[in-house]
Amino acid sequence: MLGGGCRSGPPAPHALTVCPAALPGGAEMQLEQIALLAAVTVLGVLEQAYFALQVIYARRQYKVSPPGTAGPPEFERVFRAQANCSEYFPIFVSVLWVAGLFFQQGVAAVCGLLYLYARYQYFQGYALSAQGRLGPMYFSAKILWILIGLSVAGLLVHFLSLSSLVWRMEMPSKLQLLFQW
Repeated sequence: MLGGGCRSGPPAPHALTVCPAALPGGAEMQLEQIALLAAVTVLGVLEQAYFALQVIYARRQYKVSPPGTAGPPEFERVFRAQANCSEYFPIFVSVLWVAGLFFQQGVAAVCGLLYLYARYQYFQGYALSAQGRLGPMYFSAKILWILIGLSVAGLLVHFLSLSSLVWRMEMPSKLQLLFQW
């Protein structure tokens, strides 16, 4: 349930919350904590739609009817650019959200914007020539690896602090067993 119905007292007009019962462990999450990630995700979806429209326009321009994918090199480059960007989009969205939730939302969002810009440059460059895709492709790959690294770092910190907490909770009971004799 969204909104302030989870808390006692009136909710802040701009700060929607997710009820503790809606999240694992009963944690309450402010939607502000994920707003940047959501905005970058929507921009990414819009970018994917733009790429798909470019393929439609190229099909009309070069007279390549669906489901055909072969045509003049100009059409094939636009088609491949869109397909390549679509193939990497699920990976991008996954690591964007993991990095944003477990590392830091702002850093992940900036990386996400840089990635989307690089993919736009990749698409435009590939549409002009196969060589035009290389610089943006390498840059977007670096940004993707940074997001993967941030995700892993955030998850490591999360799990190490959880295991440390569990170990600290188990230790007194283990000591009691040891000294019971």
